[in-house]
Amino acid sequence: MREPLEAHLAFTRRSSPPEAVHALEIDGLAEPGVTFFSYRRDGELLGVAALRELDQAHAEIKSMHTAETAREQGVARALLSHMLAVGRSRGYRRVSLETGSQDAFQGARSLYESEGFEPCEAFGGYPPSEHSVFMTRPV
Repeated sequence: MREPLEAHLAFTRRSSPPEAVHALEIDGLAEPGVTFFSYRRDGELLGVAALRELDQAHAEIKSMHTAETAREQGVARALLSHMLAVGRSRGYRRVSLETGSQDAFQGARSLYESEGFEPCEAFGGYPPSEHSVFMTRPV
C-alpha cells in the first residue's frame, strides 16, 4: 500500500507549494474516522483513496491516487463512485474535497465535475488559498 501513497504524496509535493500540500501522510490514513479504500485488478494495486468523516452529515475525500500505468482506465471513477455509495450508506448528506488549482490537477477536477461536484468555500479547517479548489456535492 505504501507505493501508491508515496507516489501520491510525491505528486502533490511536486505540483503544489509546501503550504498547499494537504494530502494525508500514511499515518493520517489510519486515524479514527478515516476509511481507506484500494482498487486492485488481478492482484495489482492500481488506485487508493480515503473517506474522512468531518461530522455525522459530511465527509471528505482524501488521498485519491491512480497508478500512472492505470490512468484513463476508470480506476479513479470506480473509487469515487464507491466512496459516494459508502457515504450514502453512512447517512452523510454531503461529500467534499480539496484538490490543487494547478494544471497538474486538471484531470482530477474534470473527474469531480463530471460526477456532480461543484466549487464551494473552504471547509473543515482549510484556509482559503489560490492553490486549492474546494468542491462538494450531495450524496
